[in-house]
Amino acid sequence: MPVPLDTPDRLASDLCELLETYLPAQQVKEVSCAYIFSAQAHEGQMRKTGEPYIVHPLAAAHILGQMHMDAQTLCAALLHDVIEDTKISKEKLVCEFGEPVAELVDGVSKLSSMQFETREQAQAASFRKMLLAMSRDIRVIIVKLADRLHNMRTLGAMKLASRRRIARETLEIYAPIAHRLGMNTVRIELEELSFAALYPMRYQVLAHHLKKVYRKRADIFRTLKTTISECLAQMDINAQVHRRDKHSYSLYYKMREKKGATSVDKRKTFSQVANLCALRIIVDTVDDCYRVLGVIHRLYKPICERFKDYIAIPKINGYQSLHTVLFSHHGLLIEIQIRTADMHELAEKGITAHGLYQLGKESDSKEDATNHLAHQRAREWLRGLLEMQKSASDSLEFLEHVKTDLFPEEVYVFTPKGKIMQLPKDATAIDFAYAIHSNVGNQCIAVKVDNQYIPLSTPLFSGQTVEVLTATWTRPNPSWLNFAVSARARSYIRHFLKNLQYDEAVRLGKRMLDKELAVYCLSVDKLSEEQRAQLLETFKVDSLDALLAEIGLGNRIAFIVAHQFDPTPEASVKPPSVNNKPKPLIIKGTEGILVNFARCCRPIPGDEIVGFASAGRGLIIHTAACRHVGEYRHQPEKLLAVEWEAGISGEFIVDICVEVHDRRGVLATVAAGITNMGSNIKLVSNENRDGHSTLTFCLSVRNRVHLAAVMRHLRRLENVTRIQRSKN
Repeated sequence: MPVPLDTPDRLASDLCELLETYLPAQQVKEVSCAYIFSAQAHEGQMRKTGEPYIVHPLAAAHILGQMHMDAQTLCAALLHDVIEDTKISKEKLVCEFGEPVAELVDGVSKLSSMQFETREQAQAASFRKMLLAMSRDIRVIIVKLADRLHNMRTLGAMKLASRRRIARETLEIYAPIAHRLGMNTVRIELEELSFAALYPMRYQVLAHHLKKVYRKRADIFRTLKTTISECLAQMDINAQVHRRDKHSYSLYYKMREKKGATSVDKRKTFSQVANLCALRIIVDTVDDCYRVLGVIHRLYKPICERFKDYIAIPKINGYQSLHTVLFSHHGLLIEIQIRTADMHELAEKGITAHGLYQLGKESDSKEDATNHLAHQRAREWLRGLLEMQKSASDSLEFLEHVKTDLFPEEVYVFTPKGKIMQLPKDATAIDFAYAIHSNVGNQCIAVKVDNQYIPLSTPLFSGQTVEVLTATWTRPNPSWLNFAVSARARSYIRHFLKNLQYDEAVRLGKRMLDKELAVYCLSVDKLSEEQRAQLLETFKVDSLDALLAEIGLGNRIAFIVAHQFDPTPEASVKPPSVNNKPKPLIIKGTEGILVNFARCCRPIPGDEIVGFASAGRGLIIHTAACRHVGEYRHQPEKLLAVEWEAGISGEFIVDICVEVHDRRGVLATVAAGITNMGSNIKLVSNENRDGHSTLTFCLSVRNRVHLAAVMRHLRRLENVTRIQRSKN
């Protein structure tokens, strides 16, 4: 067991000395009181490192003190575990330290009073609680990051499985959050510690090679710094030139990153990602940034596609700098960042720089919003989190949305009016539509990029101008989830489809229940208040709509619900006999996503059909001759009598098999014949054997008459030897 290197009292005195450099004496005293209170609350508790537990809150507070955080945040850091790990209540903290400190501590505390089925659910619920508290006071996440940073520094005391779990969670959630808030120094340390815990051998190998590279290139770095510094001095530009060391995890990430979608060979080697000299130039003004850019571009030849102007178009976390990559005379690439001192502090400290976390929730003026871009972007992100959590069905889904939203790279596109929109890497046109507004996304019918129509699934690239066309009658398509990238878009699409599914389930459930109630000369609309109350009590649901939705989704059987009104006391719970001839449910083909046509038999108008209530999927329509219908006979209460609506219109999918002689152009001939008969081919496959081919077409027809006409036409074609409808 490791021996503590210092005593809590000594660590507390170090903290006070640090705080006295920037806080008034009265506030330092308040922090000291919080330390004493926390030490008493945690008395007797020990960490796995062998230290008294109070060492951890002290270390978290010291991290925040180095960021020059305010007294309330420091008190919250010292007290952040008392609600979770001791008998101290939130009310007690309110009495001792005030409402703001108590709210901060409560926001960081896990949900310990609720029971969850899995560790993942508990963690997701606690994370959701913390982020919601963070939306009210951003200091919650700053305290949590300090807490997590010290835990990562002492992770070696944990068991291997715990180390890996905590490191992965840090790498997937907390390091990206630090990046999103612009806290680059914290992010880098979290990433390095997590990488070392997850892949210790890879970390050691990369760190060793990095040290060797920097030792070999020490003279090159000195030459580059001297050359650039002298040229800038000749131009009367006050500048500081620093070497910028690469970190193990950033190199590992770039080595694993695939630049192509089809080949693993696209991954970069260590020599490729390390073959550059990274420098940072810090100047006094924005004008000097662009002057420096001109000077170094005269010294060394730039790589045009590697230039980025993040001053004109800041990153999503408010980061500003000029990036350029140059060819050096030493055979290496020079990667240079140019920024002002204020930009540098903002890049390293993010939301904690200049006390930005203390700003009001909204910027008071346009000038204030410009000066405090990091705070503005953080507030926008938090507002987005609030919107997402409202549409998420549970904490695990919310956590998935947050992970999706924590992208390290962005694309920048323009609206037709010139407004810059920032989207995650690989975002598509539908992501842009939802970034404008949820209603714009829900009503999107087409998108134009640089005045050209493109599919909604098309990825966007920086610099494009995007215009969305909408219509009030349209609605989101479930297929959009296959290519939507941003958490905002995915959240709104899922939310809309869930509501749509519920509404359609209610309507379908009403039709199904009305069909069964007709046997008892009743309908849903004719039920009295007493009868409705009887149903709610019997089936333990909150509302009649909820019961109808359960029927529509196939989770409850309409006959059993209707049977509650059977006037015959001795009647058994079984479907009415065939002699009763219940009125069939009419299928219109436009019911929505809860009436599905089985793929095994592909029913079309004109076929004799039956319906099967499938749990969670709604009503599945089969042909009466489908072999699966026989399997459903042991659940007769789930089989429904259904009929096509007279004069039904629309297109329905059917499969046909066409056997042909294997001749050149035969596929084109058959396809043209199908098209000439007014049918559309959805899918085609081909199987060759002994000079014969079997072409299987999935095509759309209006009904059996239309299908028969298509098949008659194809039989007349040369080289067609046999044609039949494919079933099962």
